[in-house]
Amino acid sequence: MKPFKSTDDLLQAREELKSRPSADVIVRVCSTGCRALGALDVCSAFEDEIEKRNLKNKVQIVRTGCIGLCAGAVVVVVDPQGLFYQSVTAEDVPEIVEATIERGEIVERLCWASEKGPVPLQKDIPFYKNQTRLVLRNCGVIDPTRLEDALARGAYSAAAKVLSEMSPEAVIDEVLKSGLRGRGGAGFPTGKKWQFARAAEGEPKYLVCNADEGDPGAFMDRALLEGDPHLVIEGMIIAAYAIGSAKAFVYVREEYPIAIEHTEQALKDAHEVGLLGDSILGSGFDFDIEIRRGAGAFVCGEETALMASIEGQRGMPRSRPPFPAISGLWGKPTNINNVETLANVPRIIADGADTYASVGTEGTKGTKIFALAGKVVNTGLVEVPMGATLRQIVFEIGGGIPGGREFKAAQVGGPSGGCVPTEYLDLPMDYDSLQKVGAIMGSGGLIVMDENTCVVDIARFFTDFVQKESCGKCVPCRVGTREELETLTRITEGKGKEGDIEKLEKLARMIKSASLCGLGQTAPNPVLSTLRYYRDEYEAHVREKRCPAGVCQALISYGIDEEKCTGCGACLKACPASAISGEKKKPHTIDKTICIKCGICKTTCKFEAVRVE
Repeated sequence: MKPFKSTDDLLQAREELKSRPSADVIVRVCSTGCRALGALDVCSAFEDEIEKRNLKNKVQIVRTGCIGLCAGAVVVVVDPQGLFYQSVTAEDVPEIVEATIERGEIVERLCWASEKGPVPLQKDIPFYKNQTRLVLRNCGVIDPTRLEDALARGAYSAAAKVLSEMSPEAVIDEVLKSGLRGRGGAGFPTGKKWQFARAAEGEPKYLVCNADEGDPGAFMDRALLEGDPHLVIEGMIIAAYAIGSAKAFVYVREEYPIAIEHTEQALKDAHEVGLLGDSILGSGFDFDIEIRRGAGAFVCGEETALMASIEGQRGMPRSRPPFPAISGLWGKPTNINNVETLANVPRIIADGADTYASVGTEGTKGTKIFALAGKVVNTGLVEVPMGATLRQIVFEIGGGIPGGREFKAAQVGGPSGGCVPTEYLDLPMDYDSLQKVGAIMGSGGLIVMDENTCVVDIARFFTDFVQKESCGKCVPCRVGTREELETLTRITEGKGKEGDIEKLEKLARMIKSASLCGLGQTAPNPVLSTLRYYRDEYEAHVREKRCPAGVCQALISYGIDEEKCTGCGACLKACPASAISGEKKKPHTIDKTICIKCGICKTTCKFEAVRVE
């Protein structure tokens, strides 16, 4: 592809790409997250089978980013019908090619299944039907390593409009008007951030894309960089033009090798056609992007720690003010936005602020991407309008709780977020509403918990995470989170004592008010929110030495229901401590004096005869 010297060159190239004849059949295979279950083997099997059957002129195999429904990995979509196949293996490929591609038939056993039977079309599956995929519109559709695919779908048209028709001030006004708020956690108005950076004195000015996504279970930013890196790059071009920056960094954690690979390829391709570098599209605007890899420290998601890491220093936060917009990288004005925030920008410019603002709530516009995980049927990547309720996400999109169990709570916002209980299932998911119930939006991690989840143990898990990730610079976070963790651990081990609950509350409020950065200030949220809604469970652990959810091993014991036990001997054979005895076809018993409480008996029993006491 020849370099684009002007906006007209870009538009002409797009029209030529769109006018190219497409294959009769396009097979899209999720080749990023699904790699863990053999996606690349599935791709190779398709390519081999297509060649063997002389179908190369008819069929195109596209290795896409995340298609969304991670619970169905490996996911394959066959167009033009939009047939959705899940749990596909390389061994299934010959059948798909022969039945679907050659004969036009549906392989029902690979379809998503409802109570009424197979659902063959992607658009009819509730997981997709109930979403509003705007930022994710190209993820799972294009090959993220091919610039041609992105251009044909409209990539860089918004950047071309900005560089040829708009002043930096007009761009900022449009973003302000859209109501876009930062998707990284704090929800600060993006346009205001850009205003501060543009007005700041000092040169050069820097732009940073924060891709240091560290929340357990969260992969929204990773999926965007893996599945549609040109969208993020385009957002960066627009942001840099608006604030007057010629240099930017993508700060991405080393644990994201596919995101790094695809972003590097996208940057290289954009350079080669003149979408990065000197005088982009002949506009006179010079701009370049460099990738900086982080070592995976959670604290480096905080702006000042991130900048220290880019500068080659240890990733530790500093006090503010001055804010990065005034004194950031190397003491120069710096604007930092996360991946999803920047990915929203091209649509604002292309469709207009009013169109963008028509989606969402009064105080929070647009859509939000969530990584739906935990005790939910349809785990995966979900995009919904701001203001969608937790019930809609968990039940209409997520398919509810497996095994017919009850919803208990959802941890929203990762380790920095809070526990949202059943009573708030109809709470609008936006920044302001979540804050009122003790949670935060965060970057979009959403972990669902069922009735068998112990909230005390969950609070201990997240406190353990933030304590290990604390940089140790300030005492409230370094010492306070350690003391919190020790207290929670003691409670879950059955060693809790009177006053521990009150101590946890006091510690949490001290850490929240006195810590230096956002990590410490939000670290107590899991403790405070679970105490707020599930104090009775803490009291059961401390005063009754009982874990109501049957999770904390020190506080439970196992017994066998004589009426349900068939005497099959499965638990007896599986027990590593030889604590189970009994004759064949007669009820068995557990010797609690030697039982090590491993739970293997419970998971082994097919008759639900083993119970937690």
